[in-house]
Amino acid sequence: MALVTASEISDREAALPTHPPTRKPPRPVTPAVLDRMALAYLERWASSAENLRRVLARKVERRCRLRGEAPEAALGLVDEAVARALRSGLVDDEAYAEARVASLRRRGGSRRAIAARLSAKGIAGEAIDEALARHADARVEDDPDADPELDAATALARRRRLGPFRTTGRAENRERDLARLARAGFSYGVARAVVDGEEP
Repeated sequence: MALVTASEISDREAALPTHPPTRKPPRPVTPAVLDRMALAYLERWASSAENLRRVLARKVERRCRLRGEAPEAALGLVDEAVARALRSGLVDDEAYAEARVASLRRRGGSRRAIAARLSAKGIAGEAIDEALARHADARVEDDPDADPELDAATALARRRRLGPFRTTGRAENRERDLARLARAGFSYGVARAVVDGEEP
């Protein structure tokens, strides 16, 4: 085994590049590029129109920053790309709201929490109310005695092992369980009915 001298090491280090290789700048933002960005995003995630607009705007700003260009002109193309996605049916706020309401209700989402999440995604208040009402109507149609808010609170209690789903220390943790359900957006009456009730 041959020993390497200090001078050989310094010669090797001198031969190495002192700066990282430069990357080729991304392609300019065109309507076709924006459509591909939108399709790539929508292939992975369901989205509202406003959420897609935000995602595309972030991508355009980043791409323009890497190219050293001002993003204002390219940002004007984002609205056109979202409009094309709406026209083609790739984005439907009402269908998105209905699907998210059903999913969040199954996971134990309260009416307040669901409305806040959908509002953050850019869904209009009327569309949120309609989606929640349709979900409640469908639930009552299946079971006339159903209370969607109580069912969601029970689902959350089951997932988080609150109230009747606790294995030990139910009485000692009653206030904590009530607080957890209240923070999730459920009213005191619903939280009390779940925490003090029996396991279904």
